[in-house]
Amino acid sequence: MPATLLVVAKAPIAGFAKTRLTPPLSPREGAQLAAAALLDTLDAMRAADVRHRVVAWTGELADAEESDEIAVALRDFTVIPQRGTGFAQRLAAAHADAACFGLPIVQIGMDTPQVGADRLTAAAARLTGPHDAVLGPAADGGWWALGWTDSRAAPLLGEVPMSTPRTGELTREMLDRCGYDVHRLPVLTDVDTYDDALAVAGRSSGRFAAALRRVSAIHSEARL
Repeated sequence: MPATLLVVAKAPIAGFAKTRLTPPLSPREGAQLAAAALLDTLDAMRAADVRHRVVAWTGELADAEESDEIAVALRDFTVIPQRGTGFAQRLAAAHADAACFGLPIVQIGMDTPQVGADRLTAAAARLTGPHDAVLGPAADGGWWALGWTDSRAAPLLGEVPMSTPRTGELTREMLDRCGYDVHRLPVLTDVDTYDDALAVAGRSSGRFAAALRRVSAIHSEARL
């Protein structure tokens, strides 16, 4: 399919990734879950029926949990550095960089390991008209996926407040103002808190679910 999948990711380093999982998890356990989520996401992207796959990366891979496995997985992707001073600006820059292929873009994060290849392919398939866009709302009021046939509005992402209960709503308003025909994707839970992690693991069967079972068992034994 003539489309580009883009994931905006950070190195799963203790104290750098998934800090809201601490407590109850340790910083390293949070980073281990982040690594598992990233690897599940890369698997889904690799299996999706699209032409290009891009990872916008920040952080030192050598310091990350599962660094060797992630390094091998990244060989199948075009890896670009994140640019910008804030998360919204880095999103805008990542879309601008991924637009070099001249194809529709579907962007996700590394917080929805339950997303499979079929769902990503279906999102890309919605981007056929010149003004098409897709937006996948997150249960916490944000969004887990954003895509468009024409990424001309990417710089406006820098003006949308991120990580708020209204991020999804404000992003939709921006798309409407810019004249996009917005197709709504299913609502998903992204992993921010431990309760989120439990909910997502209950709906998935990949590395993330296995990693959560492992760390949860350790904490259960510690309480005995």
